Amino acid sequence: MKLKCLIVDDEVLAQDVIEKYISTIPTLKLAGKCDNAVEAISFLHNNYVDLLFLDLNMPELSGLEMLKTLTNPPKVILTTAYSEYALESYEYGVVDYLLKPIKLERFIKSVNKVVEQYNENTVIEDIPEKQHVQSIFIKEDQVTYQIDLNDILFVEAYGNYLKVHTLEKIYVARDTMHDMESKLSDEIFLRIHKSYIVSVLKIESVSGNRVFINNQEIPVGEMYKMALKQTINESRK
Repeated sequence: MKLKCLIVDDEVLAQDVIEKYISTIPTLKLAGKCDNAVEAISFLHNNYVDLLFLDLNMPELSGLEMLKTLTNPPKVILTTAYSEYALESYEYGVVDYLLKPIKLERFIKSVNKVVEQYNENTVIEDIPEKQHVQSIFIKEDQVTYQIDLNDILFVEAYGNYLKVHTLEKIYVARDTMHDMESKLSDEIFLRIHKSYIVSVLKIESVSGNRVFINNQEIPVGEMYKMALKQTINESRK
């Protein structure tokens, strides 16, 4: 099973580096990225993650201040350009402390520490039922909306944006398909095209290379046909 990871850092470049490293390690899966601690706290209230890559120096609320607010935090690897907080950080039970710029070999060493802890404690096998994701946050213009997963019909790529089609309206958010796919539960949602993610529960019919949801026709990409077929066959059992 892959460890779901959340990156919390106010620097886009730092987020990109960690995201790239995560993509090189088979045991890790990116669950989301947050630009600040407040956004991360909201994310953790609605999403289960196994590992948190947390920057210490952020505006409004620092990484350590954020940790103080969490009653049951995931495993934490701190990331920062300042070494003076290392000793204090271990008082919060963090697994490791990475100094920027972070090297891949040092990153892998930290991740291995987390994997070893999970293997020893078998935490991965015991994810509480209440941790299952029920909603996600979508930012449209300057407003952040909380959307129930059951209301989402499908997600459509739209240039540098995404269209999130729900029962009530269509939200246009500046996000990527990769990031959205990591936020959505793979038990409910399925990528069927490079430009479409659909709610399996909302599929009304399938005809050839097309899926129909709410009377809308959605194409099925060649490389995604097998996954769709397997999903349909499993639902029939």
